[in-house]
Amino acid sequence: MNSTQSSSRFLVAESETPEARKKRRESVGRSSGETYLDILRRLAPGATCDRIQPADADAALPPGDSLAEYDAVFLTGSPLHLYEETPETRRTVAFMRSVFASGTPAFGSCAGLQVAKVAAGDSVRPNARRLEAGFARRITPTADERSHPLLAGRPAAFDAPAIHTDEVDALPPGATLLAGNRLTAVQAAEIRFDGGVFWGVQYHPETGLDEVAGALRRQADSLVEAGLARGEDDVEAYALQVDALHREPNRRDLAWRLGLDEQVTDERLRLAEMRNFIGALVRPGR
Repeated sequence: MNSTQSSSRFLVAESETPEARKKRRESVGRSSGETYLDILRRLAPGATCDRIQPADADAALPPGDSLAEYDAVFLTGSPLHLYEETPETRRTVAFMRSVFASGTPAFGSCAGLQVAKVAAGDSVRPNARRLEAGFARRITPTADERSHPLLAGRPAAFDAPAIHTDEVDALPPGATLLAGNRLTAVQAAEIRFDGGVFWGVQYHPETGLDEVAGALRRQADSLVEAGLARGEDDVEAYALQVDALHREPNRRDLAWRLGLDEQVTDERLRLAEMRNFIGALVRPGR
């Protein structure tokens, strides 16, 4: 721990709806925001961490606080489809526009990246190729941005937890593509807009293997519909292996069977992007 981490103020923006939060808690015991809070308290012991739920009608910062008083904002994943005009999507995008305007640096995963793109004036779409479920494979940094600090420590190609039905198809002006793979062209990006900066990934570095298994179970019907499984029994059999590797991350037989290496099974390596963001952009008392 260093003084930068210990004196930081972080805001976690959890854009899951109340129903989605309930389902996730029933599945893995915590909401997406609670997962982020747990990870941040381990990456930056002593940091003050607050949470807001911008999709909710009654969302509000703690009394007397403003976005500019935070050292960083973290946007979680969410089942929201941002091409659908709903009160929840409008509130979430408006929140991110306020984050950009505040100048507070932000990081986001999965839907967090999509929210930042829409807030910067662009759009997202359903996955053009197929559902990326369980793990994103062979994520490759772009040749021009291989040295970008967000991806420091990552190899030339790596896998990461991922499950998403929507994608960022292109980036708005002021954005930089950092990584992609065969299924999803934009796996990591930097977006600059209205005086603010956002670093984001389409995958889930914050997600442990137990949460991957839970996500597969929650979306079993979609996996069958997409042709990735013959039935729910197939999904459950795969999820059981992922769960087992979570319990015993040194099981080489399970890692081999699932095609995973330490970039996924070693939490320290899996959290590279979050740690890199905190180290590079978080400056207490900006």
